[in-house]
Amino acid sequence: MAVNGVCGSMDEFLEQCKRSGDSAYGGFRSLLERLEDPSTRAEARIFFSHLQKRFDSKEASEKCLETYHFRIHDIYIEQYEGYQKRKKLTMMVIPSIFIPEDWSFTFYEGLNRHPDSIFKDKTVAELGCGNGWISIAIAEKWSPSKVYGLDINPRAVRVSWINLYLNALDDNGQLIYDGEKKTLLDRVEFHESDLLSYCRDNHIELERIVGCIPQILNPNPDAMSKMITENASEEFLHSLSNYCALQGFVEDQFGLGLIARAVEEGIAVIKPLGIMIFNMGGRPGQGVCKRLFERRGLRAADTDISALVEIEKNSPHRFEFFMGLVGDQPICARTAWAYGKAGGRISHALSVYSCQLRQPKQVKQIFEFLKNGFHGINNSLDLSFEDDSVADEKIPFLAYLASVLKENSFFPYEPPAGSKRLRNLIAGFMKTYHHVPLSADSVLVFPSRAMAIENALRLFSPRLAIVDEHLARYLPRQWLTSLAIEKTEGDISSEDVITVIEAPRQSDLMIELIKKLKPQVVVTGMAHFEAVTSSAFEHLLGTTREIGARLFLDISDQFELSSLPSSNGVLKYLAGNILPSHAAIVCGLLKNQVYSDLEVAFVISEEETICKALSKTVELLQGNTALISQYYYGCLFHELLAFQLADRHPPAQREGEKMKAGEMIGFSSSASSVLSQAELSISEAYDSSLIHMDVDQSFLPTPGPVKAALFESFARQNVTESEIDVTTNIRRFIETNYGFLTNNPTEFVYADCPLALFNKLVLCCIQEGGTLCFPAGSNGNYVSAAKFLKANIIDTPTKSEVGFKLTNKLLSDVLETVKRPWVYISGPTINPTGLLYSNDDMEKLLSTCAKYGARVIIDTSFSGLEFNSKDWGGWDLERSLEKLTSSDNPSFCVSLLGGLFLKMLTGGLTFGYLALNQPFLVDAFHSFSGLSKPHSTIKYTIKKLLDLREQKAGDLMDGIAEQKKVLASRSNRLKETLESCGWDVLEACGGFSMVAKASEYHGKSVRVHKDATAWEAKLDDSNIREAMLRATGLCINSASWTGLPGYCRFTIALEDSEFERALDCIVQFKKLVIST
Repeated sequence: MAVNGVCGSMDEFLEQCKRSGDSAYGGFRSLLERLEDPSTRAEARIFFSHLQKRFDSKEASEKCLETYHFRIHDIYIEQYEGYQKRKKLTMMVIPSIFIPEDWSFTFYEGLNRHPDSIFKDKTVAELGCGNGWISIAIAEKWSPSKVYGLDINPRAVRVSWINLYLNALDDNGQLIYDGEKKTLLDRVEFHESDLLSYCRDNHIELERIVGCIPQILNPNPDAMSKMITENASEEFLHSLSNYCALQGFVEDQFGLGLIARAVEEGIAVIKPLGIMIFNMGGRPGQGVCKRLFERRGLRAADTDISALVEIEKNSPHRFEFFMGLVGDQPICARTAWAYGKAGGRISHALSVYSCQLRQPKQVKQIFEFLKNGFHGINNSLDLSFEDDSVADEKIPFLAYLASVLKENSFFPYEPPAGSKRLRNLIAGFMKTYHHVPLSADSVLVFPSRAMAIENALRLFSPRLAIVDEHLARYLPRQWLTSLAIEKTEGDISSEDVITVIEAPRQSDLMIELIKKLKPQVVVTGMAHFEAVTSSAFEHLLGTTREIGARLFLDISDQFELSSLPSSNGVLKYLAGNILPSHAAIVCGLLKNQVYSDLEVAFVISEEETICKALSKTVELLQGNTALISQYYYGCLFHELLAFQLADRHPPAQREGEKMKAGEMIGFSSSASSVLSQAELSISEAYDSSLIHMDVDQSFLPTPGPVKAALFESFARQNVTESEIDVTTNIRRFIETNYGFLTNNPTEFVYADCPLALFNKLVLCCIQEGGTLCFPAGSNGNYVSAAKFLKANIIDTPTKSEVGFKLTNKLLSDVLETVKRPWVYISGPTINPTGLLYSNDDMEKLLSTCAKYGARVIIDTSFSGLEFNSKDWGGWDLERSLEKLTSSDNPSFCVSLLGGLFLKMLTGGLTFGYLALNQPFLVDAFHSFSGLSKPHSTIKYTIKKLLDLREQKAGDLMDGIAEQKKVLASRSNRLKETLESCGWDVLEACGGFSMVAKASEYHGKSVRVHKDATAWEAKLDDSNIREAMLRATGLCINSASWTGLPGYCRFTIALEDSEFERALDCIVQFKKLVIST
C-alpha cells in the first residue's frame, strides 16, 4: 500500500529500512520533514497508520524491529491511577535510542502518584526523554503549559518529534484538541540537550524537572567521549542512551553521577518551590539513594550489571539485588550476576524520588558559586539535614558566604569595634523585636563574653570587683586569689592589683554583697526567674548608682536568637529608658543551631566615651574579632530581620536617667595614658573613603584555593578531629621555614590572631617580674598593648646605618642592665621596616640572649612574602638552638609566635600560633584564661592550605609567587613616589610595609580647609599623621607608632585602585605643603 506523491510505496519504504538501522533512520527523518510541513502532514500521518497496521500483532511488531529496525506499537496507559483521557499512546522506537523498559513505566506510575496539580499549567522538562513517551503522556494527562523533552542523543530527539505528531494527530491526520482548545504540539517540544543545557542557554525557568536517566557506567569509558552526531554509529548512540560516563562526583562510584549532575544543573534553572522527580534504581542501596533525595520505592527487573560487579571488585561498597521479583533478602552484584547467568531472574529496588529545594534562592547562590571555578568542593557539600532548624540556619549562611567569596576579591577592613554590618543588624534586631531604639554606635563586638568582661576590668582596673560565680571562672587566676581589698595609705601600686570577689547570681544576695563591700565594678548575670521582669535589673541599677559602682550585666542566658523571643525584663526596661551611663549590657552569642563553639559577644553602652575606650581595648588586646564569626552571626540576625515585618508604630519615647550616679571609678590612669597616646586605627566614622596604609592586613586578592578551603570548612558535615588538627602541619611548617626545634615538650597554642597570643606572653613576663625589651622600630600596636597591660618595658636602641635592625652589640649593652629580660624580635621580616634578619644575624642575637638568660619571643607573623631576598638565604636555626638550649643558663628559652595570613594569603582571615618549649612558660601561659581560639572551620581551612603547600599545589604556589611580584612592584613604586615627594625611604625586602622619613616636611606649615572650617599646624612627628589624614584621607602611622624618630609607616598590600589612590594622596599632600 502506498501514499503516492508523498512517501512512495510502503514496500519501497520497508525495503529501505531493511538495509540497516542507519537506512531506516534516514527514511523516518524524511517522514518527519513531511510531518513538519502542514501541507503534507495529514498524508504522512496516514502513512504511519497503515505502517502500524501492517505489523499489528505483538509478534509482528517484534519481528519488524528485528528485520526493519523500527517498531510502532501502542502503550496502554489507562491502568495508571487517576487517568481519565485517552487510553493509549502510539509510539515508535529504533535500535539506536533508549527502548522503554519496565522501569520507565514504573517511573510513570510513580509520577501518577502525585496529585493532579503537580504538572497542571507548569513548565516541565524531562531529562533523557528517549522516544518521548513520558513527556507526551505528561502533556496528555496534566495539561502543563509546556513540556521540554531533552535528550543528548540526536536520533532520540527526532524520533520523539515523530511520536509527538503520531499522538497530536488522529489516524486521518487531523489535529486532536483538548478541553483548552490546545493540541500536544502546543504543549510539547523536544530538543537535543546535555541534561539541562538547552534550558540554561535559553534562560528557561522550570517548575518541574523529571528524569529517568542512565545509572550504569559504560564498560568502555572511552566510548562516551566521542563526538555526538546523528550520523554516529548505532552502537555509540545506543550506549549514549543506556549508559552514563564519569561525571566527577562522589556518586559516580554508585552509578548516580549523572543524576547528581542533573540535580545540580536543575538547581540553577528551577523556580522557587519547584520540584525535581527522578527515577533511581536501588542497586546502591536505599541509604545511598536518599543522599540525593527521598521518595517511595518500587521494584522492577534489571538490565546488564557487569559494570557494577567491576565496581564491587574495587571498592568496599555492595550493591543491592534480589532473587526473583518477590525476594526480600539483598544479594550483591557479583552474586546477582552469577545467578542471572545461570538462568535466574534478578531484580532491584526502584524508587521515584521527589525533591524540593528548602531555600531555593540560597541554594541557587551556593551552586552558582561552585560553578564559578569551585567544582572541586561539590563532593564535600552536604545540604541534607535531619533538623529543619539546622538547615534554616546553615543554608542561608553558606549562600551568604558564597556571595561574599564570589563578589569580593579580598576580605574588607572592619573596624575594631566590629563589622559595621553586624553592629547595624544587632541594633536592628533590638529595635524590631524588643523595641529598643539603639544605634550601631552603641554596640561593640568582642570575640567572646569572657574577653568583653576582662577588657572592661583592665580598662577600669578596680581595686575591688564583684563578679558572679558563673562568670568569674573566665578571669585570670591571679585576680581570684588577691586579697588586696582595701587601699592602704601610701600604696601607689594598688591600681595594678585587681581583686575579684565571687558572688552568687541571685539578685538579693548580690545586692547585699554590693552594699557591704562597696565594689567599684560589678559584673553579674541574672537568674532566669528574675529576668522575666525588669524589677531585679532596676534594683541592681539603683544599688550600683548609689555606691558609685560600674555595672556590667550579662544577659547571655536570656537572649534568644529567635523569631519569637521570650520576654526579657532588661530589654523591656531599655525599650522605655535610656541605659544609665554607669551601666553596660554584655551578651555572648552561642545559641546557634549548628556550631556550639562558635562565639561572638556584643556590649551595649549608650555612653560614648565607654564605647570608644572599649573599642580600643579590642584593638590592643585581641586585634579584632574573627571576621568569619561576625559573618555567621550577621547572617543569623539578617535572616531574623527578613522574617519580621517592620514595626508600623513609632518608637516609644525613652526616659533619661532619673538621677546621676555618684562619684565612680573612671579609666585607670595607665589605661587612659596608653589609649590617648597609642596610634590606633582611625574610625571609619571619620570618613567613609579612608585609605588604610596603617593596618596590619593584606587586601590583595584572595586566591581560589583559600576561598575553596574556607567554603568547604562550612559546607562539610561530620568533620573528624584529625581534619582540624593542625599541629603536625604547623610543626613541619616552622621546622621547614625556620629550623625551629619542636621536640616532645613543645606545646602549641592557637588563637584568632598572633596579637592575642603575644599579650598572654606579656602577662607571663609581668607575672615573672620580667622586663620586656623592644627594639626601636617594632610594631607600634604590640608596644602599646604591652604598655596597656602594664608591663615593664625598655626600648633597645637601633641604628639607621643598619636599617634599624637589632645588633648584637646594642642588645648586649641593654641586657647587661636588665634583670629577667624578655626580648621581642620580629623576623625574618621585620615589621614595620620590611628588612630581613639573616640566619647569621639571628644566631648572634640568640647567643647574646642565651648569655644573659633572656626569654626570647620571635614573631614571624609578618614573614612569608620576602620579595627582595637574593642574598638572604632564609633561616635554619636548628643547630644554633640545639647548642644554646643546652647551655648553662636554664632561664634562656625561645618561643616562636606566628600567623599565616601572609604565608597562606588568607588576608583578613587570621590565625595565630605559638610554640612554647619551656614548662614554666606553659604553666604560666595557661593560668591566663580568656584566649579566643580559632573555630574548627578556621582550623580545617588552615590545615587544608598547609596540606596544599606541602603538596606544592600549583594554584596556591602560583598565588604566593604572584603576590610576591605584586609586593615587589608596589614597594618600588611607593619608594619612587615618596622619594619624588621629598621622603627618605628605607627600602623594604619583604612583608607589606615600609618606613620613610618626612625630612622635607618637618617645620613647614600646612593648612587644610574642609566644610567651612580650617585646620593649621606646623608639621612634626606628633601631627604629620593627622595632617595627612585631614588633607587626603590617607591613614599612615607616624614616628610615635614606629618608634623611629621622623619615620612613618606605609603598608602596600592594598587593593589595586586603593593603592593608586594612596600614591595620588602622597603627591597631593606634597602640593598642599608647598602651596601653604
